Amino acid sequence: WIQTQVVRGTVGKEALLSVSYSSSSLDKPVIKWQLKRDNEKPITVVQSIGTDIIGNLRPEYRNRILVFENGSLLLHNLQLSDEGAYEVEISITDDTFTGERYIGLTVDVPVSKPYIQMMASSVLEYSEHFNLHCSHDNGTKPVYGWLKGGKVLTNDTRLQLSHDQKVLTISRVVMSDDDIYACTVENLISSMKSMPVKLTVYRRSSLYIILSTGGIFLLITLVTVCLTCWRNINTKINIQCFAVDVVPKPTTLGRRSPMPLYVLNEDVSHSFIEEKQNQYRFC
Repeated sequence: WIQTQVVRGTVGKEALLSVSYSSSSLDKPVIKWQLKRDNEKPITVVQSIGTDIIGNLRPEYRNRILVFENGSLLLHNLQLSDEGAYEVEISITDDTFTGERYIGLTVDVPVSKPYIQMMASSVLEYSEHFNLHCSHDNGTKPVYGWLKGGKVLTNDTRLQLSHDQKVLTISRVVMSDDDIYACTVENLISSMKSMPVKLTVYRRSSLYIILSTGGIFLLITLVTVCLTCWRNINTKINIQCFAVDVVPKPTTLGRRSPMPLYVLNEDVSHSFIEEKQNQYRFC
């Protein structure tokens, strides 16, 4: 004769623990609500005769409790500590039977919009252990999930979810991983989905195409110059020889025996020799 249910509550809102009873007696029922948690002593929330509360309420329930004539209990301004199993006992003087039922109450904070963090928006094919992280700022008891191309992802040999499903790991990246990803987070009272992110996968051979737009030209130029210099260094250099006429002009210069001196002709100047030397400098 007492209905039972599970109520999902939100922090700061209210929750109605609804029951009903039937009796042929005209007397008011005696109602007692208790909160029971695992491994804890039961807490008396309220006792009443009809809607008249008996005794003083605990401090945490003052100005938050309302009992209805049918035995239902209304809790205002829900707190996380209100979560648990509520037992209600309803008895009437003329009735020998006391009704007992449990109503479960969960209290949660709605989840905020999640967001994805990853090492980079692009990755090279065959890279290993590429991670995508799903995070959110607010919300109790979150449950995470992942979408790829709008379809729900589950664990497989390459796409692996962490135990709490916050992290998606691509163990070995292939071209089919080039797609749009999103993560979801939900709890008993709310659910949210992140903004989608695009993961771009480049083929290994495409690396050279990418580099050719910039640094590869510089690399090729440096290699070409160095090879040219190397060839020049290792090539036998034939330096043009040119003859100079010498005229012996014997003179004693104060010596007893004459010694010949060889003097360059005046038409071979120092500037001419320097010009020839400059022509055979290398890099």
